[in-house]
Amino acid sequence: MALCVLPHSKFGNNYHSHTSPVPQHTRRKSAVTVRMTASSGGGGLASYEEGELDRPNWTGQTPLSRLVGALIAFKPLYSVLKLGARQVLISTAEKTNVPWREMTKEILESDVYKEMESVQNASVVYPDYYLSPFHAYDEGNLSWLAAAEAEAATMSMVRRAIPDASSLEEANEIVRGNWLNAIEQHHQQYSGNLKIRDILDIGCSVGVSTRFLADKFPDTKLTGLDLSPYFLAVAKYKQKASPQRSNSFQWIHANGECTGLDSQSFDIVSISYVLHECPARATINLAKESFRLLRPGGTLVITDNSPKSKKLQQLSPVLFTLMKSTEPFLDEYYLLDLEKTVKDAGFVNVQTILTDPRHRTLTATVPY
Repeated sequence: MALCVLPHSKFGNNYHSHTSPVPQHTRRKSAVTVRMTASSGGGGLASYEEGELDRPNWTGQTPLSRLVGALIAFKPLYSVLKLGARQVLISTAEKTNVPWREMTKEILESDVYKEMESVQNASVVYPDYYLSPFHAYDEGNLSWLAAAEAEAATMSMVRRAIPDASSLEEANEIVRGNWLNAIEQHHQQYSGNLKIRDILDIGCSVGVSTRFLADKFPDTKLTGLDLSPYFLAVAKYKQKASPQRSNSFQWIHANGECTGLDSQSFDIVSISYVLHECPARATINLAKESFRLLRPGGTLVITDNSPKSKKLQQLSPVLFTLMKSTEPFLDEYYLLDLEKTVKDAGFVNVQTILTDPRHRTLTATVPY
């Protein structure tokens, strides 16, 4: 879920200062139910209800958002909130049978460290914001602990999205299955029969989304790109240790906004659960870079928190305060018009749907 941003010299040191005019949250006329066929193959329909607001009232410049921001800015309280957020993540995971501590220990005691040299790009320049505390880690995503815990955190996220699922597998059938089906359906409808050969996963983290893409689209070449070499080392280690797939994989430590990869070299570019971690300027540049990288007829897919999710709009004050304490760019994410951003980059056929109660999936096409 980590990614790269442009060096300081081009856009300055502080991405968080980006303050383009955006509207405040407004009450919507009515709730909307979005239906999407689940991927389990049973033919049932899952109903995901939108809330009454355009975005949660704990984001942006609302009085509630400003109060939460003031609490987080008080350093002694921030330290407590950060610790609390971490404890909630771990306890929630283990209550839903995600063996967080066991999975973390397994990675930290493995040979994963041997993969670092093969994935690390010493020329990568890290922006200031990426070096700040993030996700309750003092080193952000640049640590072995963050990399070792990333897959368990992802599993926990899926279980929170589908709390009534009987197992992680069932929850993944909905969260990951609906996301993958949205990609396939959009590409079939708008690509002009462009064959899927090359897929780029920007912000691939430890390769969870990359492996799901590989299983959905066999015989394709998968490229996972991330700003954290620690995450990439785990991704490569897990890929080598997992059952053999017909896909080929490569892992690239590079800048997600200016990858250095060849133009028009991919058929699908995927960005999963990344943008809520980004300043708005980074998101805008990611959309532009994705457009450059895709072949005509290629598909961009973005999945992340939905501002219109009823579940997110109804989070308790304790939970959204804890969440905002570890996600410094949530306000920018929720205030940015993502559909307009993608259209401004040149994409057409821009569509957004709720693919589970918490997350939206946006798909778009590079025109011929």
